[in-house]
Amino acid sequence: MQSVMVFNSKVGLGKSTVSTNLVSYFALQSEKMVLTDFDLQFSSFEELTNRLCGGNLITGIDASKDIFQAPRKINYIIYDTSAAILANEVTHYLRRAQSVIIPVLPVPIDMRAVTLLIQNVLANRRVIRKQCRVALIATRCRENTNIYQQLNIYLKKVRKAPFLSVLRESQNYNKASEKGQGIFELPPYLVSRDLDQWEPIIKWLRSKRSQPAN
Repeated sequence: MQSVMVFNSKVGLGKSTVSTNLVSYFALQSEKMVLTDFDLQFSSFEELTNRLCGGNLITGIDASKDIFQAPRKINYIIYDTSAAILANEVTHYLRRAQSVIIPVLPVPIDMRAVTLLIQNVLANRRVIRKQCRVALIATRCRENTNIYQQLNIYLKKVRKAPFLSVLRESQNYNKASEKGQGIFELPPYLVSRDLDQWEPIIKWLRSKRSQPAN
């Protein structure tokens, strides 16, 4: 079983969007998976769980009270973390994860606000020992804006974590969410650009680079 955590302490970064779309992808690949939601608002839990996707039932677990047990014989467990994670809670969360994806909003004020959290994650013992692998993505990126220059400046501060992809701000995510679906379930001709942006993320999760060192 591979445990994947979408991790950040700020709201509005698209954590639930990333989590639900990962679950949608793996369900369509006939993987057995669970979506575990730590958020008190249950954003991921209510959107996508407990329904059939690609012939597989997406199981949802409410982890807001941090008391739960994952089912046996699953391939992936996706964790959608809550906002307002404190520095002393980082280890508590990371002990559950093998692969961690940290969404970053490429706006200077937001990048500065999340820098300390990322530094805490990268300084965690499990990450240093490569028992937990960490990668960054940019989310909700408006097209035709100078985001890449801002990202390059920021990424120099977090060189220890690979940067995987930029996900644009697209109405396709809203369209999928309104139907209780993931973007991978929409007609390919509508979402081809978005799927291209997801490809490096999926490739990383499928590779040994996202797995704990032996």
